[in-house]
Amino acid sequence: MPLKPLSARSSVEPFHAMDVLAEATKRREAGYPVISMAVGQPSHPAPKAALEAARAALGHGRLGYTDALGTSSLRIAIARHYRSRYGVEIDPQRVAVTTGSSAGFNLAFLALFDPGDCVAIARPGYPAYRNILAALGLTVVEVEAGAENGFTLTPEGLDTAAKQAGRAINGVLLASPANPTGTVTGRAGLKALADYCRDRDIAFISDEIYHGLTFAGEETTALSVTDEAVIINSFSKYYCMTGWRIGWMVLPETQVRAFERIAQSLYISPPELSQIAAEAALGCEAELDVYKASYGANRALLLKRLPEIGFDIVSPMDGAFYAYADVSRFTNDSMDFARKMLAEINVAATPGLDFDPIEGHRAMRFSYAGAEADMIEAMDRISRWLA
Repeated sequence: MPLKPLSARSSVEPFHAMDVLAEATKRREAGYPVISMAVGQPSHPAPKAALEAARAALGHGRLGYTDALGTSSLRIAIARHYRSRYGVEIDPQRVAVTTGSSAGFNLAFLALFDPGDCVAIARPGYPAYRNILAALGLTVVEVEAGAENGFTLTPEGLDTAAKQAGRAINGVLLASPANPTGTVTGRAGLKALADYCRDRDIAFISDEIYHGLTFAGEETTALSVTDEAVIINSFSKYYCMTGWRIGWMVLPETQVRAFERIAQSLYISPPELSQIAAEAALGCEAELDVYKASYGANRALLLKRLPEIGFDIVSPMDGAFYAYADVSRFTNDSMDFARKMLAEINVAATPGLDFDPIEGHRAMRFSYAGAEADMIEAMDRISRWLA
């Protein structure tokens, strides 16, 4: 007897970066000398203090559930982080610790929107936004974020997108620094968006998971301009803890309980071991800024080598650790280009179609979070391959 057909939401588009990573892993396990520039995976370990705290916790032998919104000590430490880094005072009760930032986005989408609501995101932008919003029955409006508007969302761009969609927007999701463009939206831009959303009863979500990894421009949290935004952050990128699956949110005071109710049933609580390590990681900036300097050296390398190869850098690379490049001199099929590059020279990178379903066929994203020697070798391989 045939299985019941899957739901319509299961037809969500694949996250191509993860598919590329899976293929790269297969090739590496088969003995090929693969260099991966496909995902935002820091090449450095978690901070020493985080590892030591985790070892000590494992030695005690008992780890269990915590409150759904996280341990009180970690929530207090995160609130202290906002005071020391940004000069912003927040009540620790507004902090919600999550199972990675991905769980934070899922919580936000579930708590803030009903099926059929319309959410605006930037194009190019992170594909998991688009995929999960669609799977939840929400309408995604992709707002072109090109050079003419500083590669970010603006009130004018949102107005244009709403007119083209023929309906009101219920939510706006902004990333700064942005993936894949590296765009950093400054205080004035954040305030303009926050004011726009407040005046129209639009939910404003600020993705700040690449904070700490800004190389140019002004790194500002949306909390500096509004108390009404939902802030999402992570220990994955700056803190080099991708595998620990731990992130956090800062919520408007009146929304905390609603988010907590969903978290209780969605994942019970974040892993206690990861929370212990994350609390220790806060305050390790001196160690982590050394890691950041290595990404800065890789950034300088790609800013020089990619144009020499013939790839035009599309956007400013001011933050995060990605180069988004126009490869149309060589291909108008970024998916095929990514497959061939991995198969023929063992370099993995992500096709632009992941981030931009309209113009992404002519672009590739290169992560420079890896070791400097690997970045040099990858550029040399690509240069020889296309010569």
